[in-house]
Amino acid sequence: MGGPIRILHVVVNMNRGGAETLLMSLYRNIDRSKIQFDFLTCKEGVFDQEITELGGKVHRISYVSDVGHFKYAQSLEEFFKSPPTYKIVHSHLDKMSGLVLKIAKKTGIPVRISHSHNTSSEGGAAAKLYKWYMGQFINSYATNYFACSSLAANWLFSKKAESAFILKNGIDINQFIHSPKIRRMVRDEFNLSQNAVVFGHVGRFAHQKNHEFLIEIFAQFCKDEENSVLMLVGDGPLRKEVEKKILDLNIVEKVKLLGVRNDIPRLLQAFDFFLFPSLHEGLPVSLIEAQGAGLPCLISDHISREVDMGMGLVEFLPLNKQRVWVDHIKNRLSSKNQRDVDLNPLKQQGYYIKEAANQLEDFYLSV
Repeated sequence: MGGPIRILHVVVNMNRGGAETLLMSLYRNIDRSKIQFDFLTCKEGVFDQEITELGGKVHRISYVSDVGHFKYAQSLEEFFKSPPTYKIVHSHLDKMSGLVLKIAKKTGIPVRISHSHNTSSEGGAAAKLYKWYMGQFINSYATNYFACSSLAANWLFSKKAESAFILKNGIDINQFIHSPKIRRMVRDEFNLSQNAVVFGHVGRFAHQKNHEFLIEIFAQFCKDEENSVLMLVGDGPLRKEVEKKILDLNIVEKVKLLGVRNDIPRLLQAFDFFLFPSLHEGLPVSLIEAQGAGLPCLISDHISREVDMGMGLVEFLPLNKQRVWVDHIKNRLSSKNQRDVDLNPLKQQGYYIKEAANQLEDFYLSV
């Protein structure tokens, strides 16, 4: 039959962001004898080598922010016209998918998927205006709509949101089951007291993730509980601002900046609380992972209620009342070590990666 169907995924890069991590999890769990993933990227990514090892190809063109609209559009058109020719293009660029799919249709690609992973655009006023304009093309040129949540679908697809397929941000649940042994090992590795109250966050150092608010909450809590630590996993454009905030609040000795990591399931074992005060999100994989690890999650009320798996772990809190966050942390301290939770809700609600991969595989094969 000529080998597996090759799907082109369009991303900026394949680093450890939420959407990219999900894509890799799907790629590892899909039947690669039937479906192969290739990636059109604009920058090198940490997953590039693994993609190649799994049989995929990583193509690269310059992004619009580096070369401008017309050069980017020209590069897209040249790529889509050149071998290998793809029948399915799956774009993960949020509103920028409009431009990608418009050119994909122009060059004769029959199946054009727009996938929403967020509920707001990043950037300044000019960038947001440009992205808004590009987003107007999505409903005209997409043949299929995917989203991680209903909120994400409504944001990107508007009147077409009801026709969107909600592909759950699944995880390998078995990797996250709580282990007291791993918890002790990770804490020893980072010289953490077994009795310390450890807070964790996983996310890019970007405006959306609201690190400033997170650090201020932690600093307030430290005044009452000195034996506490904050572990920040990730990196990004605002790293220097984050470091300055930590210095200004005189909590340098209590905050560990871990950078980009590939052992998130291990690290989650060491945490007592997962803090996530984002300004906006689609449906973060990291919050599904944290619940899989049995962690109490104190999160922004700007995040979709769909992220709560009904396991008694998620509390939605306002971003205009820092003291409320501190008080809720104190209220949960008495039960901080009760990590043995029923994980069946994750499977029942479709957040098992095998199920998500099977759904995506069936879709690709059907079209």
